[in-house]
Amino acid sequence: MQIDIIGVPIDLGADRRGVDMGPSAIRYAHLQKKLEDLGYAVKDEGNVEVPIAEMCSITNPKLKYVDCIIPMSRRVSGAVSTSIQAGNFPLVIGGDHSLSIGSVRGAARNRNLGVIWLDAHADFNTAETTPSGNIHGMSLAILCGLGDKRLVQLWDEPVPVIDPKKIAIVGARDLDEGEKVNLQNAGAMVQGMEQIDRYGMVACLEKAIERISRDVDGIYFSLDLDALDPEHAPGVGTPVPGGLTQREAHLACEMIGETGKLIGMDVVEVNPILDIQNRTASLAVDFALSSLGRRIWNGI
Repeated sequence: MQIDIIGVPIDLGADRRGVDMGPSAIRYAHLQKKLEDLGYAVKDEGNVEVPIAEMCSITNPKLKYVDCIIPMSRRVSGAVSTSIQAGNFPLVIGGDHSLSIGSVRGAARNRNLGVIWLDAHADFNTAETTPSGNIHGMSLAILCGLGDKRLVQLWDEPVPVIDPKKIAIVGARDLDEGEKVNLQNAGAMVQGMEQIDRYGMVACLEKAIERISRDVDGIYFSLDLDALDPEHAPGVGTPVPGGLTQREAHLACEMIGETGKLIGMDVVEVNPILDIQNRTASLAVDFALSSLGRRIWNGI
């Protein structure tokens, strides 16, 4: 299988600048070489065109930079769809989590998907519930058909892109009040840190995978590095204490990869300005490798 690396240097969906440099930091952590060492053919498709914030304006404080995020989403969707149609595996590196409005949409073109969203946040706000107006906190809601119509339906594709009952949010620990109502009404699964602490990662992931993998054509995995505790991953824009350990995150990635149904992946929210010696970007590479088959030991 060929892996297509698709960079999306966007920080328009977030409050803190610098996450647009995430793709460069992840590449600098030897992403391509390490994938090739696993035996994959790898093609770096470069970066999708994304305007810088200084070229855009905020026309609606509840939907910041929406006029620039819409065309970015279309370009990312096209790149991911093209990769999968060619029989390849799109590995999308960011960049803030607004890029998933496009990446998951591209993967879902003409197919039913299950989605695992490993994140400290559910990203299930709308313009009516958001406390910040940051679109990276709305991505999953948009994919489930909630929110601004221009983002919910970029073209004439069916809405919702993803059935809310085919998503599992894992590692959540920072949910807004209105967002909780949206999640409840949509019927989305949330396996927060409380559940992981009580039952363990294996039980929670098994439950999530069982739910989202039935009657689907594949699984898309969207990994936000702030799912980890900031002690392990300091280079993120919205850190939340009490997150996953490095070992728990590796286990989650391994279990998702072992389903044999993974057709694409996002690795997002690496902010090298806030990082320490590129530690978070190096973790991002390691988690991608774990999702794609690397193991410490495969023997008896």
